[in-house]
Amino acid sequence: MKKFWFVLGIALIIAAAVFFGRSFLIQENDNQSSSRTVSVVRRDIGSSVLATGIVKPLVGAEVKVGSRVSGVVKHLRAQIGDLVEAGQIIAELDDAEFKAKLDQNMAALERAEADLEYARINLERQRTLLKEDFTSLQEVDLAENANKIALAQVEQAKANVKLARVQLGYTRIYAPISGVIASISTQEGETVAASLAAPTFVNLIDLKRLEVQTFVDETDIGRIRTGLETAFTVDTYPDTDFLGTVTAIYPKAVIQDNVVNYIVTVGITDVEDKILRPEMTASVNILLETRKNVLSIPTSAITRERGERFVTVLEDGNLVRRKIKIGWKDDGYTEIISGLQEGEEVVVS
Repeated sequence: MKKFWFVLGIALIIAAAVFFGRSFLIQENDNQSSSRTVSVVRRDIGSSVLATGIVKPLVGAEVKVGSRVSGVVKHLRAQIGDLVEAGQIIAELDDAEFKAKLDQNMAALERAEADLEYARINLERQRTLLKEDFTSLQEVDLAENANKIALAQVEQAKANVKLARVQLGYTRIYAPISGVIASISTQEGETVAASLAAPTFVNLIDLKRLEVQTFVDETDIGRIRTGLETAFTVDTYPDTDFLGTVTAIYPKAVIQDNVVNYIVTVGITDVEDKILRPEMTASVNILLETRKNVLSIPTSAITRERGERFVTVLEDGNLVRRKIKIGWKDDGYTEIISGLQEGEEVVVS
């Protein structure tokens, strides 16, 4: 009887071992079926710096247009959003007072010119009389002095006329650049007073002359230089990559919440027939360098343990774990410096 139970126990142990062995093999096959292999190939790997930026007008692309003389706004010939060309009239002041002042100075010039003509004739007469000894040298000197004074008065009157014409011209406000009216700070009928600072009429922005000011972390600023190519997107056009070039790096840091950033300006080279506007938020990708034709595999095939990288390689139908050294990363791919050969198969989960 004891022998029977002993044989039965051995049989049950063998059956259990067979059952669990099969289950383990099935699970292994399921795990392997959930993975795939890819070949080690050569491709171009690029390094880049990601930064957040803001679209800003270039220097000179945003102009505050104002008046250089005081007066009442007679006509306002622009509205917010209007496209204007350089030299186009934006506003006009009441010019009646300036026309009257010009007329007054013109009359003063005519009087000064008449006085000069009389002084010239008197000087010639005195010189003739001096030759015939009918006058004295003192009278000639007085006539010459009167002629010089009359000449100076004519020049002063001409300058006053010129100034009056200039001030009359200031009653018409012209657009200094082509662009879009961004804001208006006056209305028809209002009186503007020009003192030390010219009162602003409108804000004018040239939307064709924009740049992106990006904020680059201090850990990356050492790798940035002028001339690097960039690509950026804005929220309103998420599927459009706008191209640009790094044009300047600000030497002074911007510190916010104990984070040190440096402003890097990006000149826009291609707007893709889209309209960009100031203060749009931009996600900027600054392309640092590209390594050509290097060994690479998907980054998801790499595991990390204790600071070292490993991959699982398919060798003669067997899965073998292998240590590797990596380089740059780009768009889900990683450069392989050592540990793999071109054409080998690695497992990607």
